[in-house]
Amino acid sequence: MSQSPPRRDETAGVDLAHLRERAATLARMQRFEEALAACQEIIAHRPADPEALNESGGLCMRLGRPHDAFTYYDRAVASAPEFAVLHINKGAALSALNRFPEALASFAAAANVEPCRAEAHYNAALVHLRHGDFAAGWPGHEWRWRKADWAGRRRNFTAPLWLGKQSIEGKTILLHAEQGFGDTIQFVRYAPLVARRGARVILECPPELAALLRSVEGVSQVIERGAALPFFDFHCPLMSLPLAFGTQLATIPASVPYLRPDQMLLSKWRARLPQTGRLRVGLCWTGSREHLNDHNRSIPLASFASLLALSGIDFVSVQKDVDPAQAEILQDYGVLSLGRELADFADTAAGLALLDLVVAVDTSVAHLAGAVGKVVALLLPFSPDWRWLLDRTDCVWYPTMRIFRQAALQDWSEPVERLRQELAEAAERRMARS
Repeated sequence: MSQSPPRRDETAGVDLAHLRERAATLARMQRFEEALAACQEIIAHRPADPEALNESGGLCMRLGRPHDAFTYYDRAVASAPEFAVLHINKGAALSALNRFPEALASFAAAANVEPCRAEAHYNAALVHLRHGDFAAGWPGHEWRWRKADWAGRRRNFTAPLWLGKQSIEGKTILLHAEQGFGDTIQFVRYAPLVARRGARVILECPPELAALLRSVEGVSQVIERGAALPFFDFHCPLMSLPLAFGTQLATIPASVPYLRPDQMLLSKWRARLPQTGRLRVGLCWTGSREHLNDHNRSIPLASFASLLALSGIDFVSVQKDVDPAQAEILQDYGVLSLGRELADFADTAAGLALLDLVVAVDTSVAHLAGAVGKVVALLLPFSPDWRWLLDRTDCVWYPTMRIFRQAALQDWSEPVERLRQELAEAAERRMARS
């Protein structure tokens, strides 16, 4: 749900409190259409109700309808321009529509109303990063630590934060993961650069990544999150390292592979994979259902039918969670399903390393495949995450990655068809060589 302005409840003969509670309950149950109907009933009685308009906008965003969300947010701002949160939410909807100059104007309006509102500065930073304006983006990205929903992520170490200014020659520094698996995989690339400054590097990460990240050059010790930490002189969150190194587009450390699979695991997975000589293509079509943007970035498996029907390709599913309907589709197309056998990211890295190509949506699997140097076909929604920039088919972070973008909201048919054509040509070339 959206952040909300303070409530102004005037019943006008209607039990608005009951309708608001109903909408909130339905939203918690993820019954978003019904929650939206309850909000619309409030709006029918109070067309300028900022809370109901704001909540309607948030529900439309969850339903993948940013055009409608913008309309509600715009009305909410007109009704109550004194609330910064309404400008922020309007800016988020505009960002989802790739209307970035207007989005920046909304975030600026929020900051004008409430200068220290972290979400206004942070969301503006994401727009700058999408455009490759790293000079404005990285400093603004630090506002994440002041956001209300990040309160539990900030670490209260006695050792000072390192952002590139102090000498760390001969010192010990703790680099710690702060966000998702994909973020950790993407930004651990900076650990060797930190080590080259003369520091001893300790890396704290989620347990699922620990075995794999021990292969990172320059890391002296990997500690699973939750375990006791040794002494260190400085610390830095992984996603603050681009700021510490003053990263620009031209200076992104993009040499791959920077993660290397274990040789014993390579032998294990080699025995499980098809040995037909045909093109081996990994497939990952959805991310974590807990991700707020998962409905936007994930693709129904049925949408890949035209790919799975291609001849000359051995498809391998590396999707961790597969429901019965998806399992039936995989079986119908003869896809080898390995996802549930992958114990952790070290297992997954070894499996990916033995494939010729990986087709993935914006998930940790895409980052992992890029980090081990695999050819990756990344399918992105119309308004993707900031790290993939805009209007590019290449990836500045992973040189072996090709990007297939939606040209229109919610329409995967065009990028999937382009990918199908390229896969068909690649399969034909492989068959011609065999």
